[in-house]
Amino acid sequence: MASTRDQKSAFEEASAAFRAHLPDISTPRFTTAAKQDVYEYAKFFQDNRAPPWLHDLTQAWAKLYEEPFRGVTSDGTVKEGLFEAKDEGVDITDVVKKAEHLLSNLDAQEIKKLKYPVNAKEWRAWSNPEILLRPFGLRLEEVRRPVNDAIHKVIEASLSEEGYRKALAAMRINHFLGECVKLPQIMNKDSYNFLLFGTPSTSTSSPWGWLLYGHHLDIACFFRGPQLIISPTFTGAEPNIIDTGPWKGTAILHREGDMGLKLMQSLAPEQQKIAQIFEKLRDDGMQQTGDLTTDRWNKDDQRHLCGAFRDNRVVPYEGVIVSSLSPEQQSCVLQIADQMVLYLPHNSRQLRLDQIKAHFDETYFSWIGGYGDDDAFYFRIQSPVVILEFDHHSGVFLNNTEPKKFHTHTIVRTPNAGDYGQAIREKEHKL
Repeated sequence: MASTRDQKSAFEEASAAFRAHLPDISTPRFTTAAKQDVYEYAKFFQDNRAPPWLHDLTQAWAKLYEEPFRGVTSDGTVKEGLFEAKDEGVDITDVVKKAEHLLSNLDAQEIKKLKYPVNAKEWRAWSNPEILLRPFGLRLEEVRRPVNDAIHKVIEASLSEEGYRKALAAMRINHFLGECVKLPQIMNKDSYNFLLFGTPSTSTSSPWGWLLYGHHLDIACFFRGPQLIISPTFTGAEPNIIDTGPWKGTAILHREGDMGLKLMQSLAPEQQKIAQIFEKLRDDGMQQTGDLTTDRWNKDDQRHLCGAFRDNRVVPYEGVIVSSLSPEQQSCVLQIADQMVLYLPHNSRQLRLDQIKAHFDETYFSWIGGYGDDDAFYFRIQSPVVILEFDHHSGVFLNNTEPKKFHTHTIVRTPNAGDYGQAIREKEHKL
């Protein structure tokens, strides 16, 4: 375990790294946005197509959103029989109680905005940018404080204790970024939309769930009685620490990256060659035709493949097969997975890890970029039952033009129709 002094030194280095890339907020981009609320900001984006690369991507997203849901696959065909309905021991009674308390605090108009059918398309409407592309549900910054608190109680009751802390950290870092670039009305701890699907119930015959989405935090949570599916999720941070203010010391997404690098560095040279599918973070070998629905790299997603609206993406297996690794290396894969599915309550998370381990003979670990101690990188762990993506990004609000370790995106997908609990839904409840 690192000493307190070592931890302090690492934190100071991380602080210095991102502060070297704070933007000039006197430029038109920031002075214009500073005068706008979140809706004016979104309208300006649409009207001016600024930035054009992101506007073009949102148009591709709109096309993908219109597709019927099938699920992420490795070859275009959904494999059946991978997921089953079961009692996971989730304290569903407490979660339902918190959800009913939320509903009791709402007026008729708020309930109308919040609630959707359990098979509604809006499950898939989440996106990661700070721009509010689809203003569904209730927005946390717009509701009364008791309602905001009640929404948080539903989230807290649904997630593990450490998972809820992780979600809070992402929200607080978003707030911190808003302060750093003087855009608190665009990015703050309440810049998130919350939707409720179906009617909260403890019964397996009456599934329901919720969706939280906003900048750098998107969580889809589906309940079928005492069974819980939390997938897809998107957790990111720019920067990935808070170095001043009331939440100073907050850090997020470091352990996943450190363990991924440890795993890559531990491979034998011949295994590293197999795992490293591209040497450069934007490699000439990556498909970049301009078709944003299929390209391997774009300016927003960069290397990750399974982000917003990629519900049906075909992602072929790449890299080194996990069953060929040593027991210690396989243990490291599970430790990475544990951090990536941290939102799940303890029992559900252990069952998920057991499921992931059971498929090690068809699980692949792939890597993009260098793997020196200071290199930015991407890695993916992929099997028929899980896709875990970790990516270091270039700046969006910070001005680093190349990926740096202080801007991180992570994605969890459950392929083969596992996302949104689709694989365990009855026919009448499917998306």
